[in-house]
Amino acid sequence: MRAEGLTIEPKQSVISPGALDDLIGALRERGYRVLGPTVRDGAIVYDELGGATELPIGWTDSQDGGHYRLERRGDDARFGFAVGPQSWKRFLFPPRLRLWRARLGGADAPAVEEEPVDEQPLAFIGVRACELHAIEIQDQVFLGGRYTDRDYAARREDVFLVAVDCFEPGGTCFCTSMGTGPKVGSGSDLTLTELFDGEHRFLVRAGSDRGAEVLAGLSGRPAGPTDVEEAEQSVATAADRMGRTMEAFDLRDLLERNLEHPRWDDVAKRCLTCGNCTMVCPTCFCSAVEDETDLSGEEAERWRVWDTCFSVDYSHIHGGSIRPSGRSRYRQWMTHKLGTWIDQFGSSGCVGCGRCITWCPVGIDITEEVAAIRATDGAGADATVA
Repeated sequence: MRAEGLTIEPKQSVISPGALDDLIGALRERGYRVLGPTVRDGAIVYDELGGATELPIGWTDSQDGGHYRLERRGDDARFGFAVGPQSWKRFLFPPRLRLWRARLGGADAPAVEEEPVDEQPLAFIGVRACELHAIEIQDQVFLGGRYTDRDYAARREDVFLVAVDCFEPGGTCFCTSMGTGPKVGSGSDLTLTELFDGEHRFLVRAGSDRGAEVLAGLSGRPAGPTDVEEAEQSVATAADRMGRTMEAFDLRDLLERNLEHPRWDDVAKRCLTCGNCTMVCPTCFCSAVEDETDLSGEEAERWRVWDTCFSVDYSHIHGGSIRPSGRSRYRQWMTHKLGTWIDQFGSSGCVGCGRCITWCPVGIDITEEVAAIRATDGAGADATVA
Protein backbone atom coordinates (compact mmCIF):
# COMPACT_ATOMS: atom_id res chain seq x y z
CA MET A 1 0.00 0.00 0.00
CA ARG A 2 3.01 2.27 -0.06
CA ALA A 3 4.05 4.45 -2.96
CA GLU A 4 4.79 2.31 -5.97
CA GLY A 5 8.43 1.47 -6.69
CA LEU A 6 10.51 3.71 -8.91
CA THR A 7 11.57 1.81 -12.00
CA ILE A 8 13.20 4.73 -13.80
CA GLU A 9 16.21 6.78 -12.85
CA PRO A 10 15.33 8.88 -9.75
CA LYS A 11 14.99 12.52 -10.71
CA GLN A 12 15.60 15.71 -8.75
CA SER A 13 14.39 19.06 -9.98
CA VAL A 14 14.11 22.58 -8.63
CA ILE A 15 10.78 24.39 -8.86
CA SER A 16 9.58 27.81 -7.74
CA PRO A 17 6.96 28.32 -5.00
CA GLY A 18 4.50 29.26 -7.73
CA ALA A 19 4.82 25.77 -9.22
CA LEU A 20 3.05 24.35 -6.16
CA ASP A 21 -0.16 25.64 -7.71
CA ASP A 22 0.65 23.61 -10.81
CA LEU A 23 1.33 20.55 -8.64
CA ILE A 24 -2.03 20.85 -6.91
CA GLY A 25 -3.74 21.43 -10.26
CA ALA A 26 -2.05 18.39 -11.80
CA LEU A 27 -3.23 16.18 -8.95
CA ARG A 28 -6.78 17.52 -9.15
CA GLU A 29 -6.82 16.89 -12.90
CA ARG A 30 -5.91 13.28 -12.18
CA GLY A 31 -8.97 12.94 -9.99
CA TYR A 32 -7.37 13.30 -6.57
CA ARG A 33 -8.95 15.07 -3.65
CA VAL A 34 -6.00 17.23 -2.60
CA LEU A 35 -5.50 17.74 1.13
CA GLY A 36 -2.85 19.79 2.87
CA PRO A 37 -2.05 22.27 5.65
CA THR A 38 -3.94 25.52 6.00
CA VAL A 39 -4.61 28.05 8.77
CA ARG A 40 -7.94 27.89 10.55
CA ASP A 41 -9.15 28.78 14.05
CA GLY A 42 -5.69 29.76 15.26
CA ALA A 43 -4.00 26.51 14.23
CA ILE A 44 -2.50 24.80 11.21
CA VAL A 45 -4.90 22.04 10.21
CA TYR A 46 -5.27 19.64 7.29
CA ASP A 47 -8.11 20.31 4.88
CA GLU A 48 -8.97 20.27 1.20
CA LEU A 49 -6.88 22.67 -0.88
CA GLY A 50 -8.11 24.53 -3.92
CA GLY A 51 -4.71 26.08 -4.57
CA ALA A 52 -1.30 26.81 -3.12
CA THR A 53 -2.40 30.21 -1.79
CA GLU A 54 -4.30 28.33 0.93
CA LEU A 55 -1.06 26.96 2.41
CA PRO A 56 0.19 28.55 5.70
CA ILE A 57 2.38 31.07 3.87
CA GLY A 58 4.66 32.90 6.30
CA TRP A 59 3.35 31.14 9.42
CA THR A 60 5.17 29.07 12.02
CA ASP A 61 4.14 27.54 15.32
CA SER A 62 5.48 27.89 18.86
CA GLN A 63 5.04 24.68 20.82
CA ASP A 64 5.80 23.47 24.33
CA GLY A 65 4.10 21.37 26.96
CA GLY A 66 0.45 22.43 26.93
CA HIS A 67 1.27 25.36 24.64
CA TYR A 68 0.57 26.06 20.96
CA ARG A 69 0.58 29.44 19.23
CA LEU A 70 0.88 30.59 15.63
CA GLU A 71 3.49 33.25 14.90
CA ARG A 72 4.50 35.16 11.82
CA ARG A 73 7.79 34.29 10.15
CA GLY A 74 10.12 36.74 8.47
CA ASP A 75 9.73 35.02 5.10
CA ASP A 76 7.09 33.43 2.87
CA ALA A 77 7.83 29.82 3.75
CA ARG A 78 5.08 27.41 2.77
CA PHE A 79 6.10 24.70 5.25
CA GLY A 80 7.88 26.69 7.98
CA PHE A 81 6.10 24.97 10.86
CA ALA A 82 6.17 21.60 12.63
CA VAL A 83 2.84 19.76 13.03
CA GLY A 84 -0.56 20.89 14.21
CA PRO A 85 -3.27 19.16 16.24
CA GLN A 86 -4.45 16.99 13.35
CA SER A 87 -2.73 14.09 11.66
CA TRP A 88 -3.40 12.38 8.34
CA LYS A 89 -5.07 9.63 10.37
CA ARG A 90 -8.34 11.58 10.29
CA PHE A 91 -8.64 11.00 6.52
CA LEU A 92 -7.61 7.33 6.50
CA PHE A 93 -9.27 6.37 9.80
CA PRO A 94 -12.04 8.98 10.26
CA PRO A 95 -13.05 9.93 13.81
CA ARG A 96 -16.67 9.08 13.03
CA LEU A 97 -17.76 6.65 10.33
CA ARG A 98 -21.11 5.01 9.65
CA LEU A 99 -20.68 1.26 9.13
CA TRP A 100 -24.22 0.28 8.11
CA ARG A 101 -27.87 1.23 8.34
CA ALA A 102 -30.96 -0.95 8.61
CA ARG A 103 -34.57 -0.14 7.71
CA LEU A 104 -37.77 -1.98 8.49
CA GLY A 105 -39.69 -3.10 5.44
CA GLY A 106 -43.13 -4.05 6.66
CA ALA A 107 -43.43 -7.80 7.15
CA ASP A 108 -40.07 -8.41 5.50
CA ALA A 109 -36.81 -8.73 7.37
CA PRO A 110 -34.96 -5.43 7.90
CA ALA A 111 -32.95 -4.28 4.89
CA VAL A 112 -29.32 -3.78 5.89
CA GLU A 113 -27.13 -1.50 3.78
CA GLU A 114 -23.38 -1.48 4.27
CA GLU A 115 -21.89 2.00 4.03
CA PRO A 116 -20.26 2.44 0.60
CA VAL A 117 -16.59 3.32 0.55
CA ASP A 118 -15.39 6.66 -0.77
CA GLU A 119 -13.70 5.80 -4.06
CA GLN A 120 -12.16 9.21 -4.81
CA PRO A 121 -8.38 8.86 -4.36
CA LEU A 122 -6.63 11.15 -1.90
CA ALA A 123 -3.48 13.23 -2.30
CA PHE A 124 -1.68 14.46 0.82
CA ILE A 125 0.58 17.52 0.49
CA GLY A 126 3.09 18.39 3.21
CA VAL A 127 3.55 15.00 4.89
CA ARG A 128 6.46 15.08 7.35
CA ALA A 129 8.87 12.18 7.80
CA CYS A 130 7.41 11.33 11.21
CA GLU A 131 3.93 11.28 9.67
CA LEU A 132 5.02 8.96 6.87
CA HIS A 133 6.21 6.56 9.56
CA ALA A 134 2.88 6.97 11.36
CA ILE A 135 0.99 6.03 8.19
CA GLU A 136 3.20 2.96 7.79
CA ILE A 137 2.46 1.99 11.40
CA GLN A 138 -1.29 2.30 10.84
CA ASP A 139 -0.91 0.27 7.64
CA GLN A 140 0.48 -2.50 9.81
CA VAL A 141 -2.37 -2.16 12.30
CA PHE A 142 -5.23 -2.12 9.79
CA LEU A 143 -3.79 -4.07 6.86
CA GLY A 144 -0.96 -6.21 8.17
CA GLY A 145 -2.82 -8.76 10.25
CA ARG A 146 -5.08 -11.69 9.54
CA TYR A 147 -8.01 -9.36 8.91
CA THR A 148 -7.93 -6.05 7.08
CA ASP A 149 -10.12 -3.03 7.70
CA ARG A 150 -12.29 -2.58 4.61
CA ASP A 151 -12.74 1.18 4.89
CA TYR A 152 -9.10 1.90 5.73
CA ALA A 153 -7.93 -0.25 2.82
CA ALA A 154 -10.18 1.63 0.39
CA ARG A 155 -9.03 5.03 1.61
CA ARG A 156 -5.36 4.04 1.69
CA GLU A 157 -5.39 2.60 -1.82
CA ASP A 158 -3.67 4.89 -4.35
CA VAL A 159 -3.01 7.72 -1.88
CA PHE A 160 -0.55 10.13 -3.52
CA LEU A 161 1.96 11.30 -0.93
CA VAL A 162 3.82 14.59 -1.32
CA ALA A 163 6.24 14.64 1.60
CA VAL A 164 8.28 17.54 2.97
CA ASP A 165 11.70 17.44 4.59
CA CYS A 166 11.39 19.23 7.92
CA PHE A 167 13.54 22.33 8.44
CA GLU A 168 11.60 23.89 11.35
CA PRO A 169 11.13 21.39 14.22
CA GLY A 170 8.79 22.32 17.05
CA GLY A 171 9.58 22.67 20.72
CA THR A 172 8.13 19.24 21.48
CA CYS A 173 9.55 17.32 18.50
CA PHE A 174 11.86 14.34 19.10
CA CYS A 175 11.74 12.44 15.79
CA THR A 176 15.53 12.06 15.71
CA SER A 177 15.34 10.03 18.92
CA MET A 178 12.81 7.67 17.34
CA GLY A 179 14.64 7.42 14.00
CA THR A 180 11.68 8.84 12.08
CA GLY A 181 12.95 12.19 10.78
CA PRO A 182 13.49 14.96 9.99
CA LYS A 183 14.61 13.75 6.53
CA VAL A 184 12.07 11.87 4.45
CA GLY A 185 13.20 8.41 3.41
CA SER A 186 11.12 6.05 1.30
CA GLY A 187 7.36 5.81 1.00
CA SER A 188 6.45 9.06 -0.77
CA ASP A 189 5.67 9.80 -4.40
CA LEU A 190 7.32 13.22 -4.29
CA THR A 191 9.46 14.86 -1.62
CA LEU A 192 9.92 18.61 -1.31
CA THR A 193 12.76 20.41 0.44
CA GLU A 194 12.12 24.13 0.87
CA LEU A 195 15.24 26.22 0.28
CA PHE A 196 15.89 29.94 0.87
CA ASP A 197 19.57 30.64 0.24
CA GLY A 198 19.79 32.95 -2.77
CA GLU A 199 16.28 32.33 -4.00
CA HIS A 200 13.16 30.80 -2.52
CA ARG A 201 12.72 27.44 -4.24
CA PHE A 202 11.96 23.76 -3.73
CA LEU A 203 14.18 20.78 -4.41
CA VAL A 204 11.87 17.99 -5.55
CA ARG A 205 12.79 14.33 -5.75
CA ALA A 206 10.57 11.60 -7.17
CA GLY A 207 9.99 8.42 -5.19
CA SER A 208 7.70 6.55 -7.58
CA ASP A 209 6.86 6.26 -11.26
CA ARG A 210 3.70 8.31 -10.88
CA GLY A 211 5.63 10.89 -8.86
CA ALA A 212 8.17 11.19 -11.66
CA GLU A 213 5.34 11.58 -14.15
CA VAL A 214 3.80 14.46 -12.20
CA LEU A 215 7.20 16.08 -11.68
CA ALA A 216 7.92 15.91 -15.41
CA GLY A 217 4.89 18.11 -16.03
CA LEU A 218 6.06 20.89 -13.68
CA SER A 219 8.08 23.86 -14.85
CA GLY A 220 11.54 23.83 -13.30
CA ARG A 221 15.20 23.12 -13.82
CA PRO A 222 17.53 20.23 -13.03
CA ALA A 223 18.89 20.24 -9.49
CA GLY A 224 22.53 21.23 -9.11
CA PRO A 225 25.10 20.31 -6.44
CA THR A 226 24.42 23.55 -4.56
CA ASP A 227 20.71 22.75 -4.29
CA VAL A 228 21.37 19.25 -3.01
CA GLU A 229 24.01 20.44 -0.55
CA GLU A 230 21.73 23.14 0.85
CA ALA A 231 18.92 20.62 1.24
CA GLU A 232 21.13 18.24 3.18
CA GLN A 233 22.36 21.06 5.41
CA SER A 234 18.80 22.21 6.07
CA VAL A 235 17.79 18.78 7.32
CA ALA A 236 20.96 18.37 9.37
CA THR A 237 20.33 21.72 11.06
CA ALA A 238 16.77 20.66 11.89
CA ALA A 239 18.04 17.44 13.44
CA ASP A 240 20.27 19.49 15.75
CA ARG A 241 17.37 21.73 16.82
CA MET A 242 14.92 19.17 18.18
CA GLY A 243 12.89 20.50 21.10
CA ARG A 244 13.00 17.20 23.01
CA THR A 245 15.03 14.00 23.15
CA MET A 246 14.21 10.50 24.34
CA GLU A 247 16.67 7.70 24.98
CA ALA A 248 14.83 5.01 23.04
CA PHE A 249 17.17 2.10 23.76
CA ASP A 250 15.57 -0.85 25.57
CA LEU A 251 12.28 1.00 26.13
CA ARG A 252 10.08 -2.08 26.09
CA ASP A 253 12.07 -3.91 28.75
CA LEU A 254 12.64 -0.74 30.77
CA LEU A 255 8.91 -0.17 31.14
CA GLU A 256 8.13 -3.85 31.71
CA ARG A 257 10.44 -4.05 34.71
CA ASN A 258 9.11 -0.80 36.17
CA LEU A 259 5.36 -1.41 36.22
CA GLU A 260 5.23 -0.51 39.92
CA HIS A 261 7.49 2.52 39.68
CA PRO A 262 6.27 5.44 41.84
CA ARG A 263 6.48 7.73 38.82
CA TRP A 264 3.12 6.32 37.75
CA ASP A 265 1.59 7.77 40.93
CA ASP A 266 3.27 11.09 40.28
CA VAL A 267 1.91 11.41 36.75
CA ALA A 268 -1.54 10.29 37.92
CA LYS A 269 -1.72 13.34 40.19
CA ARG A 270 -1.38 15.57 37.13
CA CYS A 271 -3.17 13.59 34.42
CA LEU A 272 -6.78 14.60 33.72
CA THR A 273 -7.41 11.34 31.78
CA CYS A 274 -8.99 13.57 29.10
CA GLY A 275 -7.60 11.48 26.23
CA ASN A 276 -6.21 14.45 24.31
CA CYS A 277 -2.92 12.63 23.78
CA THR A 278 -4.67 9.72 22.07
CA MET A 279 -6.87 11.98 19.92
CA VAL A 280 -3.92 13.92 18.47
CA CYS A 281 -1.60 10.90 18.20
CA PRO A 282 -1.08 9.87 14.55
CA THR A 283 -0.89 6.15 15.41
CA CYS A 284 -3.49 5.51 18.16
CA PHE A 285 -6.27 3.35 16.76
CA CYS A 286 -8.72 2.59 19.59
CA SER A 287 -12.35 2.77 18.52
CA ALA A 288 -15.83 1.93 19.74
CA VAL A 289 -19.20 1.40 18.06
CA GLU A 290 -22.40 3.31 18.69
CA ASP A 291 -25.87 2.19 17.66
CA GLU A 292 -28.49 4.84 16.87
CA THR A 293 -32.20 4.37 16.27
CA ASP A 294 -34.64 6.98 15.01
CA LEU A 295 -37.71 7.96 17.07
CA SER A 296 -40.03 5.85 14.93
CA GLY A 297 -37.97 2.72 15.52
CA GLU A 298 -37.92 2.01 11.80
CA GLU A 299 -34.29 2.86 11.07
CA ALA A 300 -31.06 2.05 12.91
CA GLU A 301 -27.43 2.87 12.22
CA ARG A 302 -24.10 1.66 13.54
CA TRP A 303 -21.19 4.11 13.73
CA ARG A 304 -17.52 3.58 14.47
CA VAL A 305 -16.01 6.37 16.56
CA TRP A 306 -12.58 7.07 17.95
CA ASP A 307 -12.19 5.98 21.56
CA THR A 308 -9.37 6.21 24.09
CA CYS A 309 -7.77 3.91 26.62
CA PHE A 310 -8.03 6.83 29.07
CA SER A 311 -11.77 6.29 29.28
CA VAL A 312 -13.05 4.22 32.21
CA ASP A 313 -15.65 2.66 29.94
CA TYR A 314 -13.06 1.53 27.39
CA SER A 315 -11.83 -1.26 29.67
CA HIS A 316 -15.24 -1.98 31.23
CA ILE A 317 -16.24 -5.64 31.32
CA HIS A 318 -18.97 -7.53 33.21
CA GLY A 319 -17.26 -7.00 36.57
CA GLY A 320 -16.43 -3.32 36.03
CA SER A 321 -13.48 -1.41 34.64
CA ILE A 322 -10.18 -3.28 34.75
CA ARG A 323 -8.32 0.05 34.82
CA PRO A 324 -10.30 2.17 37.28
CA SER A 325 -7.51 4.60 38.19
CA GLY A 326 -5.81 7.33 36.18
CA ARG A 327 -2.51 5.72 37.15
CA SER A 328 -3.42 2.42 35.50
CA ARG A 329 -4.79 4.08 32.36
CA TYR A 330 -1.76 6.32 31.81
CA ARG A 331 0.53 3.36 32.41
CA GLN A 332 -1.43 1.30 29.88
CA TRP A 333 -1.13 4.02 27.24
CA MET A 334 2.57 4.68 27.70
CA THR A 335 3.69 1.05 28.08
CA HIS A 336 1.67 0.07 25.02
CA LYS A 337 2.83 2.99 22.90
CA LEU A 338 6.52 2.50 23.67
CA GLY A 339 6.70 -1.17 24.64
CA THR A 340 4.07 -3.81 23.95
CA TRP A 341 3.26 -2.21 20.59
CA ILE A 342 6.54 -3.80 19.49
CA ASP A 343 5.18 -7.23 20.45
CA GLN A 344 2.03 -6.64 18.42
CA PHE A 345 3.29 -4.86 15.34
CA GLY A 346 7.09 -5.08 15.30
CA SER A 347 7.83 -1.41 15.96
CA SER A 348 7.26 1.32 18.49
CA GLY A 349 3.93 3.14 18.28
CA CYS A 350 5.64 6.51 18.81
CA VAL A 351 7.10 8.57 15.95
CA GLY A 352 8.32 11.52 18.03
CA CYS A 353 5.93 14.13 16.61
CA GLY A 354 5.42 15.67 20.09
CA ARG A 355 1.67 16.20 19.71
CA CYS A 356 0.86 14.40 22.96
CA ILE A 357 3.07 16.88 24.83
CA THR A 358 1.81 20.02 23.10
CA TRP A 359 -1.87 19.20 23.39
CA CYS A 360 -1.84 17.85 26.95
CA PRO A 361 -3.74 20.49 29.01
CA VAL A 362 -1.31 20.07 31.91
CA GLY A 363 1.83 19.61 29.80
CA ILE A 364 2.66 16.00 30.72
CA ASP A 365 5.78 15.13 28.75
CA ILE A 366 6.32 11.52 27.64
CA THR A 367 10.05 12.14 27.20
CA GLU A 368 10.28 13.45 30.76
CA GLU A 369 8.38 10.43 32.12
CA VAL A 370 10.71 8.00 30.35
CA ALA A 371 13.77 9.87 31.65
CA ALA A 372 12.45 9.82 35.22
CA ILE A 373 11.82 6.07 35.13
CA ARG A 374 15.18 5.40 33.50
CA ALA A 375 16.98 7.49 36.13
CA THR A 376 15.73 5.18 38.89
CA ASP A 377 15.43 1.98 36.85
CA GLY A 378 14.61 -1.05 38.94
CA ALA A 379 14.11 0.86 42.19
CA GLY A 380 10.43 -0.12 42.23
CA ALA A 381 8.25 1.19 45.01
CA ASP A 382 11.30 2.39 46.92
CA ALA A 383 12.32 4.85 44.19
CA THR A 384 12.27 8.55 44.89
CA VAL A 385 10.13 10.47 42.44
CA ALA A 386 12.04 13.37 40.92
